[in-house]
Amino acid sequence: MDSQRQNLRLFFYFASAILILAGCAPEVRKPLKVCPGKGSVAEAVSALQSHRQNIVPLKANGQCLLEYYVEGKRKPHKETFSVKLWVNPPVEIYLQGDVALVPKAVVLGSNKEVFWLSIRPKEISTYWWGEWSQQDSAEILMINPKTLLEALGIAAVDAGPSWSLSNDGVFDVLTKRRQGVVIKKIYVYSCDYLIRKIEYFDIYGKLAVVAELDKYEQVLEGLFVPASIKISECADDKHRDSLSITLDLESIKSAEITPKQQNVLFNRPQPRGFKHVYKIAGRDWIEQRQ
Repeated sequence: MDSQRQNLRLFFYFASAILILAGCAPEVRKPLKVCPGKGSVAEAVSALQSHRQNIVPLKANGQCLLEYYVEGKRKPHKETFSVKLWVNPPVEIYLQGDVALVPKAVVLGSNKEVFWLSIRPKEISTYWWGEWSQQDSAEILMINPKTLLEALGIAAVDAGPSWSLSNDGVFDVLTKRRQGVVIKKIYVYSCDYLIRKIEYFDIYGKLAVVAELDKYEQVLEGLFVPASIKISECADDKHRDSLSITLDLESIKSAEITPKQQNVLFNRPQPRGFKHVYKIAGRDWIEQRQ
């Protein structure tokens, strides 16, 4: 199972990071305008919730660039493939990646009760699934479809004592702690109050994955969606796996999802034809017979 985990790290890290920067170190970028930040967690949460309330069902198409390192190789291996995305707030999401001659090569989805991830090419050929009731979001960060929902603007932030607010230049920074350990940071650009970066930390408070967002597109009045999404592992060395999603601007649209489509997209498919099937419970992978 260790080899399976290593081969699939990169897809799991997709559950937690996205776009502006390549890797975990910032690039040199054009300076952003400085605006006053919010004065309290409650004010920041209220501003974020105003964006969240405008979220409607969405669909989009795009391209994905996957870069990952193979043991013993100095240069990353690169894969490109097309993706299709459907979102039905607040919890339903479906992402399908199609590689040449392999439709549905990568499928990730979730509904209120369960989540799933499948990778079909024979080199991996694995299917994972789990029940949300058995998960700790901090523990399953790397395979959490909720992260993509957050990246699309559906970030659940409350004004409770687990959150604190600080300012870092042009960004308001909301920090969440659990038992005194930082588990998440959300960087919000103070001028438009759109999320530009989400940092996810492991159970020891060490930065694990960065989700960066850029090139927001206005879909409807008050609704902005990032057209660029990048997920990067924050490794100790320079070998950082990453997944970059670029959505076609013209394809980002509100969607009327019919009951039939909802049944097809957001119900967990049966794991037929995979070499390995795992149920995820907390941090454990339990292999199942088909």
